[in-house]
Amino acid sequence: MPLENVVEAYDLTKTFGNIKAVDGVSFRVRRGEIYGLLGPNGAGKTTTIRMIIGIITPDKGEAYIMGYNVHKEPVKARSFIGVVPEISNPYVDLTVWENLMLIGGIYCVPKEVRVRRAEKLLKMLGMYEDRNRKVKALSKGMRRRLLLAMALISDPDILFLDEPTSGLDVISARIIRSLLLKLKKRGKTIILTTHNIDEAGMLCDRVAVMNRGRIIAMGTPEELKIKFGKYTRILLCFNKEVDVELVKKHFDSYETIIQGRRLIIICKLRDIEEVLDQILRIVRTCNLNIEELQASGLNFEDVFIRLIRGDRDEI
Repeated sequence: MPLENVVEAYDLTKTFGNIKAVDGVSFRVRRGEIYGLLGPNGAGKTTTIRMIIGIITPDKGEAYIMGYNVHKEPVKARSFIGVVPEISNPYVDLTVWENLMLIGGIYCVPKEVRVRRAEKLLKMLGMYEDRNRKVKALSKGMRRRLLLAMALISDPDILFLDEPTSGLDVISARIIRSLLLKLKKRGKTIILTTHNIDEAGMLCDRVAVMNRGRIIAMGTPEELKIKFGKYTRILLCFNKEVDVELVKKHFDSYETIIQGRRLIIICKLRDIEEVLDQILRIVRTCNLNIEELQASGLNFEDVFIRLIRGDRDEI
């Protein structure tokens, strides 16, 4: 019977000098899912991935890939994975095609299989017409797509990606996301790190939200939204810009976001009446007109922000 959990992390801990980069991180990834480590820069996501794939050794804790202990049986564990780091470059003096053939050879992929896979991957990534171009002539987005193709040339069961679309143009980011969803349909397991909330919501079956080296919440994006069901998000648009100091004075006990003429207030359901009273006071005081008013449950971005700010209540 195949393993249900193909990647497992138990109490992973890593300290650099006086900084505890990762503090007791544990999670398990199921076969065939896209699992996201979501958090702001410096949350410990990349260090966690590096411990799981065996690049760095944890001070404490264990990691397993397909049942193999990464640090005791590294060759067996790594034979199942492909990795796309955030900062890396293909061989810039080689062509796109030469890079793929080289990496395929390193992984002992037979030449005819290598050629077939390379053609398919480049077509899926919109790079087949660029196969004879040298890497140094490619844009950042195209290099990133090539790195993904290089990670997939050995047809790994599990793919690790560190910030896969960070800093990319819209087209490259869309192509990469589309390919990841296709890989999931083929039964591949994907673990990615990201600080892009929209990306996590689009791609991930489950996420672990990290902050300051620890996991502070886990579940599907929808589950995390449900856990915050007692909160509501009020969006207003006025006829002119809002006085920031006045908003702070009237809503000092609530979370507010001011964007020019737009004001977003996040409050508990039981406080809606009080919030509406305060809104009316501001309207009268500043002689404002309300052009738009919406109330809704929290979206995934709201949940993420509240988690990172430490206002987690029952989570």
